[in-house]
Amino acid sequence: MKRADGSVMKKKIIDLIEEALNVPKGTITEDTRIADVEEWDSLAHVMIIGELEEKLGISIPLEEAVELTGMQELLACAGIQTE
Repeated sequence: MKRADGSVMKKKIIDLIEEALNVPKGTITEDTRIADVEEWDSLAHVMIIGELEEKLGISIPLEEAVELTGMQELLACAGIQTE
């Protein structure tokens, strides 16, 4: 993936997560910690991982997915560079 595509994909991931959690736009940023988002419980987490694979073709292995604590790690697993 080219660097320029990274910001587009990052936005798609954030949009997908906000939609899955049914939270207002701008709630999720690349610095968001999962524990800080009330709606982001274990069920929502599983749903988000599934949606990333189904809609964006981003596959995060289960053992990595359960260890995620925030967006920085999620984006890294998805192969997206964060600042």
